[in-house]
Amino acid sequence: MITPKEIQEQCLRWWKDVLLSACNSTLYFPKEINRIGKISSKDILKNLSAYKDSIHLLQSYSKENRRFGYKLILGSRQFDKIGKQQVPEKIIIESVGDYLRITGKEKEFETFLKNYSLIIQELPILNEWVKVNPIKLIEHESWVDTLKVCNYFLANPKPNLYIRQLPIDIHTKYISENESVIRSLLEFLIPDKINQNERKFEKRFNLKYAEPLIRIRFLDKRLAPVETATDISLTLSEFNKFYCHCDNIFVAENLMNFLTLPYLAKTVAMWSGGGFNVSYLKDIDWLKSKQFYYWGDIDAQGFQILNQLRTYFPNTIAVMMDEKTLDCFKSGKGKPATNQALLQLSESELKLYNYLRQNNIRLEQEKITQAFAEEKIKNFFQEHHTV
Repeated sequence: MITPKEIQEQCLRWWKDVLLSACNSTLYFPKEINRIGKISSKDILKNLSAYKDSIHLLQSYSKENRRFGYKLILGSRQFDKIGKQQVPEKIIIESVGDYLRITGKEKEFETFLKNYSLIIQELPILNEWVKVNPIKLIEHESWVDTLKVCNYFLANPKPNLYIRQLPIDIHTKYISENESVIRSLLEFLIPDKINQNERKFEKRFNLKYAEPLIRIRFLDKRLAPVETATDISLTLSEFNKFYCHCDNIFVAENLMNFLTLPYLAKTVAMWSGGGFNVSYLKDIDWLKSKQFYYWGDIDAQGFQILNQLRTYFPNTIAVMMDEKTLDCFKSGKGKPATNQALLQLSESELKLYNYLRQNNIRLEQEKITQAFAEEKIKNFFQEHHTV
């Protein structure tokens, strides 16, 4: 037989529909509990005393006894051996007030109505959004400020400002602290004004953001914009507009190795943050015509980065990422790596990659001595006729 606790659980499943009925001004109640359990003589015979206790429990929590809650309708049934017994025939929730007392949702419902009224008064267009997200009207607390954000973006869908600069009367961390609900609202309000392929909030909603920095060293000082500026950093958007009359681009995975690269004619070195951040370079048009060189760690990840860089710049040549270099220095334990189809690697590179991955081996760039590196790099560039 159903219990008061199970009645409450069934009622809680209606919560979203109850909220939606309030939005639509439709009557959701009275509503009948649809699973109260079938009672057989066998069930009662097992323990007549326990059965009567269950009936008494249902009655004690019913509206007739408490003046709120569910209405319990009992009927008499004739059973073999035990005669007439009372059984529950219907359990009905007659009003939203009864429902809220059963579920303990009074305060939440009051919050929903207050926020719904505010939203519809301020931005009635959000009525359809509310119907999809009614629970958020309860979970999210500061709707006055959130609606300020919505109104601003409706009027200025492409601000091109940092979040801190937005002329909205909210504290500077408000949008980042409430990003999830604001993102959902803006996607509903201005779907044709957002950058659909971007996930980062600032990029998606046409805001400025702290861009990655590309650091450039002019290994040939003649290429520097001014004689005293041989090591500069540019934001990614600035770097995209920049142009250097070099022939070669040298990318190093490690910052210190980047800083200690030797003089190389017609060459600039670039560092985009190390590791897989080489992805920042992929859409820079002026780099497409340059010859790329990459020096990374001799480990599985180093070759994965090399493969990644070659997907952007297929002519990339690896420097000191071979068996001879590996044999010259003591390697250590690498980071576990799953096997990947690195289609941009040569046959010898792929063989070394698999060896490193399967044996979890790593030779970091820093372990290669400066004298060895300088000699190898200079000889390498001479062999490739780039000096």
